[in-house]
Amino acid sequence: MTREDFQWAIEETTRKKKQDFSKVEYFAYDEGVCVQCMHIGAYDDEPQTVELMHSFIDEQGYVLDITEERLHHELYLSDARRVVPECMKTVIRHPIRRKPI
Repeated sequence: MTREDFQWAIEETTRKKKQDFSKVEYFAYDEGVCVQCMHIGAYDDEPQTVELMHSFIDEQGYVLDITEERLHHELYLSDARRVVPECMKTVIRHPIRRKPI
């Protein structure tokens, strides 16, 4: 997404929703190597998905690389006010790096 795309989305959303999105900010960064998974279900059930991700990371020869610069991310694709918990979609993303030899 470019800064121009972001600005257009803010202006359109502000116009359509008639809400203040002035605190939303654009920033770009290089996440590096990550593993991610689409979690479908309630937020309370995410730990099971994270456990599966951690097993996958280990099996593939990687380790978690969560630091102050490389953070865990969650992208909420469903509106929790409108979707039943069993159907909510969340992308969970963790930074990883190769296991030391």
